Amino acid sequence: MAPGKLIVCPTPIGNVEDITLRVLAALRAADVIACEDTRRTGTLLRNYGVSGKLVSYYEQNERARAAELVKRMHNGEVVALVSDAGTPLVSDPGFVLVRACVAAGLEVEVLPGPSAALAALVASALPSDHWRFAGFLPRKRGELEAAFAGRETLVAFESPRRVADSLGVLAALDPERPVAVCRELTKVHEEVVRGRADELADRYAREPPRGEVVLVVGPAPAAADRDLGPALEAVRTLVESGARPRVAAHVVAGLTGTSANQLYRALTD
Repeated sequence: MAPGKLIVCPTPIGNVEDITLRVLAALRAADVIACEDTRRTGTLLRNYGVSGKLVSYYEQNERARAAELVKRMHNGEVVALVSDAGTPLVSDPGFVLVRACVAAGLEVEVLPGPSAALAALVASALPSDHWRFAGFLPRKRGELEAAFAGRETLVAFESPRRVADSLGVLAALDPERPVAVCRELTKVHEEVVRGRADELADRYAREPPRGEVVLVVGPAPAAADRDLGPALEAVRTLVESGARPRVAAHVVAGLTGTSANQLYRALTD
């Protein structure tokens, strides 16, 4: 008997219309569907007329369930893995099962689909060439400060009750750091608010956000760049007035004694 396989199936993060045709086909063909919450997945499947055998697969039972599912795949069954929303393994259960399948020599097929982290990154209008997903932000201040110190764009989930506190920590480090607070993505009340860390920390301290939140934080400036201060602001003012960036950097460098190259890199980084 030929072995079966695991198909990782992303599901909508809010709007049920975001499910893909490939995912629906995989769910219809699977011998068993492993899901975090059988009731929630059952509701989604009924929306599309899909019937299938559901088994629970969540953090507390995933090791035992993974062994059971691997055995079923060895017996030729196809297992579809879904989480409550989005792509399994991205801050959701599934890692143990995927690792177990790889170790057992079973095929793992991953289908593309919805991801709150990717949707927020694109919507943030912050640099996307180098970025890091941190899952849920840490609560300890030292660990939170370390997370904000990276030189790449940071994407992280955050409790709406902690958004103001986390942004307050960032504002104390770097009040001008660009941030996007992405709320209720793909849902009726979707909102993306972009601004400086200090502005958004104050806003959400007065009015905490509601719903599911993804924070996107711009890259931390290099230590040398943070020391440029007024010189860099002067370059920005000239550029906003119509000057070419490199010309503006050389003009301000001549007046302040700073490095034109350093000013230009800080402006365009």
